[in-house]
Amino acid sequence: MVESMRNLEQLNRTLREQRHDYLNHIQIIYGLMELGEFEEAKNYMEPVYKDIIKLSKALKTSEPAINALLQAKLQMAEQKDIAVEIEVKTELKRLPIKAWEICRVLGNLVDNSIYALQLKDSSRFLFIELTETVNNYKFTVMNNGPKISEDSLSSIFSEGFTTKGNEGNGMGLFIVKEILGSCGGDIKVESNNDRTVFYFTIPKVDEKST
Repeated sequence: MVESMRNLEQLNRTLREQRHDYLNHIQIIYGLMELGEFEEAKNYMEPVYKDIIKLSKALKTSEPAINALLQAKLQMAEQKDIAVEIEVKTELKRLPIKAWEICRVLGNLVDNSIYALQLKDSSRFLFIELTETVNNYKFTVMNNGPKISEDSLSSIFSEGFTTKGNEGNGMGLFIVKEILGSCGGDIKVESNNDRTVFYFTIPKVDEKST
């Protein structure tokens, strides 16, 4: 919960900064167009537009804490030279558990992906997707880091198991499994030489009970 509050504060600060800079960007672009510097205006606008799009992709759910987590992890990954793609295709309006519990699950999986990707020298990629079916919410966290061995895959959700040596306590994925089990959810992992993907599902609560 403390981390969720911290993420919300950071998201609020980012939104304020973006709003503050918005008028300056418009004035500069307008000035360049007035001078006929259309190519310069286009070049200036591209990174500004990309920043706005990246932020808007993380703000599509109805849960501010989850939106804030996605934005925080996006910034963290990009600071470590990791390309990130986020696809949010659900508002998460019928979650069976508190949003900050979902943040614990997503946060653990994304942090593990970022850790794995730092073992690569270049071409680091992280993909996060939130979507839904009629009865379930579906989440995907994929990275193109090193393959997880078959032996590790069979024990990865066990209490105390870690692939991080002294840097890990072996509780992250165990906690993820416990949280999802408490609400009837499930998690699976696949890993090969090209990518490692964690898929987890969470059942929707009955609309009559919301």
